[in-house]
Amino acid sequence: AHERCSVVEVMGHNAGHLALNVGMGCGATAVLIPEKEVDLDRDVIEPIRDARLIGRTHFMIIVAEGVGDSYEIAKKIHDTTALDVRVTVLGHVQRGGAPTSRDRVAATYMGYNAVKLLLEGKTDRVVCMQNNDYVDFDITEALSMKKGIDEQAYIVLRDLSSVN
Repeated sequence: AHERCSVVEVMGHNAGHLALNVGMGCGATAVLIPEKEVDLDRDVIEPIRDARLIGRTHFMIIVAEGVGDSYEIAKKIHDTTALDVRVTVLGHVQRGGAPTSRDRVAATYMGYNAVKLLLEGKTDRVVCMQNNDYVDFDITEALSMKKGIDEQAYIVLRDLSSVN
């Protein structure tokens, strides 16, 4: 078996929540997101070295597109560790896929709430989920909002990557 590192670039130019969830879902060695200052030695090279010491031979690095050039990150990994590094840029390909039952239920509730708002004469509204409740916001206000990252998820992923 070859020692290999996969660097996977996902959407997230200004927001790392997608990359964070992808990283948690695949058990990534490291996840680089724009909300956190990136130090490649600390955040990528050291976790790879630590994982190698316990016998791992494959390493997954998830990079939100806003963090930097995935090919440059891969070159740094290769130059520092001599690993065979492969880069995959998913981009908008990751938008595809079949909806889950949760997606369908959420869409039904959101559509229902949107129609109710229209019947009440309320326009220029956006229906969304906030803290597991369906709420609506003025569209201008909604467009100015930023989705933050789940700090606990970030800490869990960082801590688990050092023992995987």
